[in-house]
Amino acid sequence: MTTARRGTKVPARWRLLVSSLTLLASCSQQPLTAADAHSDMPVPTRASHSSFSRTSADGVEVPLRLELKAEVPAELGDVLAFYRTELGKRGWQEKPDGAVVTADRALLVFASPKGPGTLTLGRAKGETTVDLVQRNTEAAAKANFLPMPGQARLIFGYLVPDVASLAINDQIIKIAGGLNHPQTLDLPPGTYSYALHVSGHLVRSDTITLAADQAWFLKLRDGDGESNQIY
Repeated sequence: MTTARRGTKVPARWRLLVSSLTLLASCSQQPLTAADAHSDMPVPTRASHSSFSRTSADGVEVPLRLELKAEVPAELGDVLAFYRTELGKRGWQEKPDGAVVTADRALLVFASPKGPGTLTLGRAKGETTVDLVQRNTEAAAKANFLPMPGQARLIFGYLVPDVASLAINDQIIKIAGGLNHPQTLDLPPGTYSYALHVSGHLVRSDTITLAADQAWFLKLRDGDGESNQIY
């Protein structure tokens, strides 16, 4: 005697859930691709968020520094492979010096066609965070913001002429002041305390950390916010 068993019926809502999970797993296994194949700063199509910023100088048409920040719902290793491939297509050459790759963090240093580049990856809230920076050496030199090799350059100024001075690294520097008249100072890499005096009175004091071959705009007025890297 043969007994025929009827198949167990699965509720429609469970079939839909299984189908959705299968589709999600399939998508997560697909290689990351660039949203714009021609962009100098590639962004994966699956990025949940991305933003660009640029730093410019008066009289220089091209940016001194470009920065991309993004968040990608993918494993760090997959995002790392994406950027190694896409940046290689754009002529970026990875340099072994200073490279760090772990399960939840990566830092790569590049020589790009326009100047130094860095890629920093991390993990937050189940996604991989991206910070991609490209610096333009020619533009920085044209703006007089390119530091001496192995040094860091500070750019600073004060709107009112001949009333302010900057104390930093055992130096007191008179600030000529005036609109669009920045001064520069090259220093060895390190962390420095500085103080701004106006008409003999202390107006602002803070610290700044500088790395070799970088340029920073030093914020001197209260309310200006943090000093920012411009190259």
